[in-house]
Amino acid sequence: MQTVTSADGTSIAFEQHGEGPPLVLLHGGSSPQYWQPIVPLFAEDYTVIIPHRRGVGESGDADEYSLDRGVEDVRAVIDAADGTPVLFGHSFGGLLAIETARTTSVKKVIAYEPAVLVGEYREHADLAAQMQERINDGERREAMKFYISEVMHGGEIDDLDGWLAEWPPWPDIVDLTENVARINRAIEQYRLPDSLEIDAPVLLLTGTEGPPHLRDGIRAVDAALSDSRCTEFEGVGHGGPTEAPDRVIATVGAFINEKETPVPEGCN
Repeated sequence: MQTVTSADGTSIAFEQHGEGPPLVLLHGGSSPQYWQPIVPLFAEDYTVIIPHRRGVGESGDADEYSLDRGVEDVRAVIDAADGTPVLFGHSFGGLLAIETARTTSVKKVIAYEPAVLVGEYREHADLAAQMQERINDGERREAMKFYISEVMHGGEIDDLDGWLAEWPPWPDIVDLTENVARINRAIEQYRLPDSLEIDAPVLLLTGTEGPPHLRDGIRAVDAALSDSRCTEFEGVGHGGPTEAPDRVIATVGAFINEKETPVPEGCN
C-alpha cells in the first residue's frame, strides 16, 4: 500500500498491481475491493492503481467532503503515477473520472454508469436525506439497503433480502453507510453542464438492466461530450464490471488500444 497527500493534507492510500502504462480504477459506493475480481485481467498489461476513497479502506479523512475534494484526491494519486493514466470509474467513481479529466491530463476515460442525475429525477432526488434519516434513527443497515435498492435496482426489486444474501459485498458494505450517504449528497448537488470539455476520448458504458435514472444520466453525459462513444451490455445491471467482467474488459481493452469495439455502440 502506498500513500499520497491530497490538497487539504489528507492521506490517500492506493494499491498498485502489475506493470505497464498506468490504469487508475475508481470505485463507487462499494469499497476498493470492488475491483479485485478484474485486477488480474488488467495487471498483465497495465500498472493498475486503485485509490481508496477518503474515509474508506486505508485512506484518511476530514470533516468536510465535496466532489471537488474527491477530484483533488484522484489528482494527487495521478501526480504520483509514472506516466499519463487511463481513468476507469464505476458509478460515483465514474463521475470522479469525468470531473478529474476536465482539469487533469489523462490518456483516456472510461465510465460505467457514472452517478450523474438529470431531469426530473435530479430535481426530486433525496437519497442522501433518506439515508441520513435512517442513520439518525440507528438503522444503518436499513439505510444501506435503501441505497442498494435505489442504485442497483432503480427502487424496484421484489426480494431484496434474497438478492443481498447472494451479493458478495453484503453485509460488510454496511460499514460504509455514512460515507455512502455523504457521496450521495455530492451527487445530488452536482449539475451536469451543457458541455463537458475533456481533452481525451471517453468511453461510456451501461447495461440494459441498469437503473433507469443512471441510464438517463449516461445519455446526457454522452450528449455533453464532444469525443465520446457509448456502449451498452445486454442483460447487465449496474454492477457491470464485476457482473460481466470478460465482456466489459474486452470492450475497455479495445478502446484503450484503439481497436474496433467488439460490441455494438450506442446507448438506447
